[in-house]
Amino acid sequence: MSALSRRDFLRAAPRAALAPGLALVGCRYRLEAASTTGTEFLRLPARAITAPGDKKWHHFFGYYDKCPWDSTGRYVLAHRVAFAARQPTADEEVMIGMVDRQDNDRFVPLARTRAWCWQQGAMLQWLGSAADREILFNSLTDDEPTATILDVHTHKTRTLPRPIYALSADGRQAVTLDFARLHRLRPGYGYASYQECFADEPAPEKLGIWWMDMKTGKNELVVNLKQLAALQPDQRFRNAHHWVNHLQFNPSGTRFVFLHRWKQPGVNRWDTRMLTAQPDGRDVRITFDDGLVSHFDWKDDQTILAWARTRKDGVHFYEVDVPSGATKILGADVLTADGHCSYSPDRQWILNDTYPDKERMQTLMLYKVATGRRYNLNQFYSPKEYTGPVRCDLHPRWNRDGTAICFDGCHDPQRQLYVMDVRDVVTS
Repeated sequence: MSALSRRDFLRAAPRAALAPGLALVGCRYRLEAASTTGTEFLRLPARAITAPGDKKWHHFFGYYDKCPWDSTGRYVLAHRVAFAARQPTADEEVMIGMVDRQDNDRFVPLARTRAWCWQQGAMLQWLGSAADREILFNSLTDDEPTATILDVHTHKTRTLPRPIYALSADGRQAVTLDFARLHRLRPGYGYASYQECFADEPAPEKLGIWWMDMKTGKNELVVNLKQLAALQPDQRFRNAHHWVNHLQFNPSGTRFVFLHRWKQPGVNRWDTRMLTAQPDGRDVRITFDDGLVSHFDWKDDQTILAWARTRKDGVHFYEVDVPSGATKILGADVLTADGHCSYSPDRQWILNDTYPDKERMQTLMLYKVATGRRYNLNQFYSPKEYTGPVRCDLHPRWNRDGTAICFDGCHDPQRQLYVMDVRDVVTS
C-alpha cells in the first residue's frame, strides 16, 4: 500500500460529529506545544452553515472586508447559485439570502441580482445605520448598475442610482467605481452584466471613484482616472490602461483608501500603488508606490495594515501612518505571505489566510499583535478547478464581537459558507 500524501490524508480524514447536522471538516492540527518559530498549531473545527442537507446549491459571502452577521448575531448573509467553477454570463443571477442561525441554519431567500462576481459577490452587506434589518447589494435597473437597500423583515426596497463598492461604518456615505471596466481588467471582481464605456481609453476622465450620499442618492465623481494617470507618472504608465479597485473607508469615514492599478494591453501582470483621499476627493496622498500592494485593513483613522513592497525593506506586512508615510514591518518572521488580513473589533488580533500551497492547502490563522505570535487555526483543501477568477479564497471575516469567524470554502467539495468559534483563542 502506497503512503498517502498530506493532501490525500486530509481529504480522506473521517469527520467527527459535533452536533446533529454538523461535522468537523478539513482538520489538520491538534493543539501542540509552542514552537520556536513563533507559530502555534491548532485544530479548530469549522462547520458549514449553508446547504446542510441540500447539496445542489453553492453558497458564498464574498470579500473579507465586510461583516455578514447582523447586529443581533442571528442572521448571516450569503449568496446562493447552482454552479461554481466558471464565470457567470451577463444574464445569470445570484440569489441573495440570509442564514437563520436560530432556525437550524435555514436559508431565507431575499432577492436576485445580475450584478455580482465570485470574489466579492454583489457587495452584499448590512447597512450600518440599520444593521438589524436593512441590507445593501448591487443590482441592475433597466440594465444600468444600481444598488438596492432591502428591509429583510418588511421586504420594502429602495434603489440608489449607483452601485456600491465601500460603505462608511455609519452607513451614511459610499464610494464606488465602474464594475464593467473592472471586469475587463481584473476578471473575477467586476460585472459582466452591463456594457463598459470608454473601453478604448487608457485613462478616461469620466471614470474613476464616485462618492454617494446614501440617504439622497446624490453622487459625484471625486477622483478620475485621467487625474490618477497624471499623478507622479513614470515609464510604467506608458500605453497602460488604468483602473481602481479595493476601496475602503477608515473607521470614522473621514478618509478612504484605494488601489490604483495599470497594465499594458494583452498583458496579465499589473502594477499597483495605494492612495488615500478625503470623501470629497481632496487631499489625495500616495501611501505605497513601489509596484506591489495587495490586501489591507484600517487599524484606526490614520493607520493601515497592508501587504506591500518598499524599496528599503522589500515585501512584508506593514503598518503605515497615512499622515507621515512612516512604515513599520509587522510579523516579519511569521506573517511571511500575502493574505486577506483584518483586525479584530478590539484591534488586538489580526485574522489572515493564505493562497493554496503546492498541495492546494489553504491556511487560516490568527496573529496576536501584542506578542507577535501566529496561531494556525486549520488548513483546508482547494480543488484545482477553483483557480483564477473562479477561485475560492477563504476571505475570513470576524463577527461583531470578535469571538467567531466565517469563511468561504470549497473543500467539501462544494463552495459553502463555514463558521469557526475562536473564543478560546482570543481570550487565552
